[in-house]
Amino acid sequence: TYTQGKALNIGKKKTLSQRVLRQLVLQPAGTSSSPQSWLVFVLNLGKDGDNLCLHFNPRFEAHSDVNTIVCNSKDGGARGEEHRESAFPFQPGTVTEVCISFDQADLTIKLPDGYTFKFPNRLNLEAISYLAADGDMKIKCLAFD
Repeated sequence: TYTQGKALNIGKKKTLSQRVLRQLVLQPAGTSSSPQSWLVFVLNLGKDGDNLCLHFNPRFEAHSDVNTIVCNSKDGGARGEEHRESAFPFQPGTVTEVCISFDQADLTIKLPDGYTFKFPNRLNLEAISYLAADGDMKIKCLAFD
């Protein structure tokens, strides 16, 4: 069972090894359809909270960003260089789906409108054993291939 805002330690028997997080269905935390009800969401994937191969952060309006996806990594607690995507298919108040696949070189993120982009696997992780999410959305479904 996953609790919003808490880390999900996938564990050694359940690590994601060069697999696909096929479906991540996100639902707005509030019931309003205004942009203020969906301001920011964070999904962290990696080895642990200090070693992340992906910090995925769609921002409707937060930290001086508007309708921008910010991706980053964290190695031993130190953040890497931010990568920004201007493609932003998320709509306030709607359920949405994101697909993430990875190998040792890259993570591939497929957005709800079909747009796909790559983010480097800077830690060269072969397996993901940590997932944490927080923000103005709830995880409705996780599915793995």
